[in-house]
Amino acid sequence: MVSTLLTPCGRARQAVAGGHDACGGTEPTRILDRGHPRVRSVVRSIGRADREGEGPAAKVAALRRAHRWISAEVRPVYSVQEARPVSQVLRLGRGSCSQRMAVLEAVARAWGVPSRVRGLVVDGTFWYPRFPRMRRLIPDQVVLAWPEFRIEGLSRDDHTAAPWLPVSELFGGAREPRGRIGGGFTNAGPETLFEALSRTSVDWDGVAVCPASDGSCDLSAYLLADLGRFDSRDELFARYGQTLCGPARLLAEPVLGRRAAGL
Repeated sequence: MVSTLLTPCGRARQAVAGGHDACGGTEPTRILDRGHPRVRSVVRSIGRADREGEGPAAKVAALRRAHRWISAEVRPVYSVQEARPVSQVLRLGRGSCSQRMAVLEAVARAWGVPSRVRGLVVDGTFWYPRFPRMRRLIPDQVVLAWPEFRIEGLSRDDHTAAPWLPVSELFGGAREPRGRIGGGFTNAGPETLFEALSRTSVDWDGVAVCPASDGSCDLSAYLLADLGRFDSRDELFARYGQTLCGPARLLAEPVLGRRAAGL
């Protein structure tokens, strides 16, 4: 099968018994190069995270502000170079969903908000609606680095993973029904997972409250494996590889790296 040949060899992407936990951190990494002048300039443009003495709501509001800035300033494309440093993504002014998630992480770390990622293995069929004529070329497994942010004082009543805030709960808790405007995420058209976060629930575990008229916020049927938590996306990709193998990335990036989402 062509889609299987596109993925790295010798990488067993299966859930580890007992899970894999991580403390996260604020340190720069090769991908999250928050100390780079270009990243620091963006952080200044977005503004401060909070003032001393302000509660968790101020940090959440700041992360939402950063999300809106990235949505407006970093054009969504189908880049397959998931380990590209954030500074390069900002230089290009375009990035994949994964790359823009990394930008959000880098900004958070620059503010002193620790981040980590949850490694998810998602069924490639999830992307069929987006690439209806290229199904044979879609990898059978896609590795997602799903960010989480540590925010002290976060309420467990609204966020079950507190003090960790999954990016899927950035604009509302798992118990809050969302998605009434425009329905749930369909993975078709110009909207990517990154944009969808601000208007609808994105649930990989089947626990979110979806509107009665639209259950498409529940994406748990596409989740093949939960690889656990990692201190950084660098660690996740080092252990399990990126979605595509190196040769496939070299061939695909010149074309997909410039192709706008929805086209």
